[in-house]
Amino acid sequence: MRIAIIVFPGSNCDVDLFEALHSVCNTDAQYVSYREKSLADFDAVMIPGGFSYGDYLRCGAIARFSNIMPEVVKFARAGKPVLGICNGFQILTEAGLLPGALKKNNNLKFICKTAALTVENNATLFTKQYHSKEKIYLPIAHADGSYYAEKNVLSQLEDQQQVVFRYADENPNGSLNNIAGIINERGNVLGMMPHPERAVESLLGNVDGLRVFKSLLEGKVRTKEASR
Repeated sequence: MRIAIIVFPGSNCDVDLFEALHSVCNTDAQYVSYREKSLADFDAVMIPGGFSYGDYLRCGAIARFSNIMPEVVKFARAGKPVLGICNGFQILTEAGLLPGALKKNNNLKFICKTAALTVENNATLFTKQYHSKEKIYLPIAHADGSYYAEKNVLSQLEDQQQVVFRYADENPNGSLNNIAGIINERGNVLGMMPHPERAVESLLGNVDGLRVFKSLLEGKVRTKEASR
């Protein structure tokens, strides 16, 4: 599997994501600049965390108009896997690939800690290796991570099992319905505020995020060595 990691001005979790995919999962991951206009030959797209364009206007609002984004939208609408983490989640909502929006945390402060989550839907491309309702722990680091959507959208997300991750012990940012991650109706676009790429090695004390990537890589995987 060949994975594109989209890099915007202000991205700062792109290296973390690359190391998780390349060094830990031994996958053919490549950085792709926001200036590019093609995602040809890639099997999946991931948008990392950070502060794209300094988070001016709204988080992800400017990144949504980058050269690469029409290709990301086309990629997603073709049914191919797209994962947005933290700022990547914000960008996906701004691009209309996921419903709702991410607003400022209720306490108006940047939060950096490990959060407890429950896996609400383990039947997605990204969660097949988890158990239903399994409790996991992932790092969060955001100032604008409070998920908001209109009541009818929330009802649809719940009814169609599009809530994939939910905050467990506490709601750190005020997200409605304790939502930490959602997927689109088709099941190929996942946005999540917690950082699975920062929890993939036992050396760091936590591997709860590794199965997000392992789930996607399940089956036919084209590693860098195999593709040479």
